[in-house]
Amino acid sequence: MRTATITLLAGLTLASALSLTPAQAHSRQSRLGLENCAADACHFDVPPGTYDVRVRLGGADAARTGITGESRRTLLAETPTGAGEPVTRSFTVNVRTPEGEPTGPDGTAGLDLFVGGSAPALAGIRVTPAAGRHTRQIFLVGDSTVCDQPGDPYSGWGQQLPQYLRKGASVANYADSGESTVTYLSDPRLFATVQPLIRKDDLVLIQLAHNDKQTDEPTYRANLETLVAGVREEGGRPVLVTPIVRRWFNGDGTLNNGTALLVNGLGVDHPAVTRSVAAAHDVPLIDLTTRTKALVEGLGVEGSKALYLYDEKRDNTHTSTRGATAYAGIVRDELLAQGLVPERLVR
Repeated sequence: MRTATITLLAGLTLASALSLTPAQAHSRQSRLGLENCAADACHFDVPPGTYDVRVRLGGADAARTGITGESRRTLLAETPTGAGEPVTRSFTVNVRTPEGEPTGPDGTAGLDLFVGGSAPALAGIRVTPAAGRHTRQIFLVGDSTVCDQPGDPYSGWGQQLPQYLRKGASVANYADSGESTVTYLSDPRLFATVQPLIRKDDLVLIQLAHNDKQTDEPTYRANLETLVAGVREEGGRPVLVTPIVRRWFNGDGTLNNGTALLVNGLGVDHPAVTRSVAAAHDVPLIDLTTRTKALVEGLGVEGSKALYLYDEKRDNTHTSTRGATAYAGIVRDELLAQGLVPERLVR
């Protein structure tokens, strides 16, 4: 999302005074509104937690405005407004340290939001602590194809998922580059950090396979089962996600049965094992392998390049913003179709 100088309409500001609770570690009254914005960015001095954000978009002229936050997460897709016809949109955002990949740098303390779009106009903004019992958390456990990628042009699908959710559902993306099922369980910054944060009925989407290149089938299966059991121990709801395909074509225009469809050097068919574990343990399954295979093959050798970083990096594994957004849309559709997220929380 391209940033540009934004129109700040002070007369339409939605800012209001509020006192944060002691749990939020603020004893003074804080104004969490438009006065915290300058140029194309807003910064709110808040502690880690979950926050509801309400924005008013538009102005005297026609505009197109989108919001990203923290580590390049797309929180609100570019939204058109007619001249003199402002609209209000709301979303919920997770604020934590580190703010992006769990093994990455801490980032900036507080909540950072960035206003972009082809003709951005921010008329007002208000940030309030989310009511915990009313907020659905969606945790993401995954690798570089899922994570909040720190630098353009890379984007994981988890980075794009928040734009498909309304106020009341937050995405806590704990996916991390380079991780396998083995390392995600062994590194204390990863599952050992996520597990105690899980509350009753929180969703935990698990997509790990791309880096299990030397993991044998019994170990891979056992690791998925350990993750599922760990989520359930906390009252959470695990969801297994088969890995996105690699863009690796055969001569006939179909995807390669090995490299593209995540069969490792030991012959382990990661999607098949994931489906098997889901069936054996009554875990909801999002078959992202099958869905992304259909999309990539449908677009063909040339058309599918835009979903990945082929033109920029000759990379057929990692997705562009366009590809990540398309794949996040598939995840949104599956969450809705399987009744895992109520329709009122989905855009």
